[in-house]
Amino acid sequence: MGVPVNTVGLIYLVLIGFLYLTCWRRDRRKTLRSLHAARSTLIKLLPMLVAIFGLIGLVQVFVPAAMIESLLGDSGGFLSILTAGSVGAIAIGPPLAAFPLAGSLLEAGAWPPAIATFVVSWILVGFLTLPLEIELFGLRFALARNGISFAAALLIGSLVGVVL
Repeated sequence: MGVPVNTVGLIYLVLIGFLYLTCWRRDRRKTLRSLHAARSTLIKLLPMLVAIFGLIGLVQVFVPAAMIESLLGDSGGFLSILTAGSVGAIAIGPPLAAFPLAGSLLEAGAWPPAIATFVVSWILVGFLTLPLEIELFGLRFALARNGISFAAALLIGSLVGVVL
């Protein structure tokens, strides 16, 4: 069993606090600029983080674990991987958003290979942004990139299934 997420977060905070103290001793002005940049980033990401945790709450309460297990569980085999990849491909948001939701799905009984596919597909495939990508890069490139990315997500999920 792995290290609890709260412990990892605490370790990160201690390390970053140590780095800030070290930087403070070297250059207070740059350290203050760094803290301001961190605050700006947090303020920009806060609405997305609140939305993500709201979505996780909705999934945990309103989507029965039996449904998640039937759609994304190991009994579905490759169909679970394909379903997870498809959901990831239409999801939109920063990669940071995929991880807490994926953890919630795992807790509800989703199969790890399906979740790996979901996360990779979320990060690599952009179905909802495809029209913009076509406009910027052309139809052939956009379809090839998304198709290869989707195939890669399915392959990675399948490999996770072999390893686990």
